[in-house]
Amino acid sequence: MRLTLMWEARAAQGRGAELLEWARARVLAREPVRREVFRAPQDRVLVLTWWDAETFDAELPELPEPD
Repeated sequence: MRLTLMWEARAAQGRGAELLEWARARVLAREPVRREVFRAPQDRVLVLTWWDAETFDAELPELPEPD
């Protein structure tokens, strides 16, 4: 089965580009099947990751909270 995780954060005003680069540079404990990073209005960043998993409650690595 394929699971998708979504991570979203909002940067301090004017720091969206910095948050975007931070999200792109994060290395997870293991690599997902697919990963996409988006920038949205109001300095928000969205990361979607796709994983192969046995169950819906599988332990999957997630992005940490940014500083």
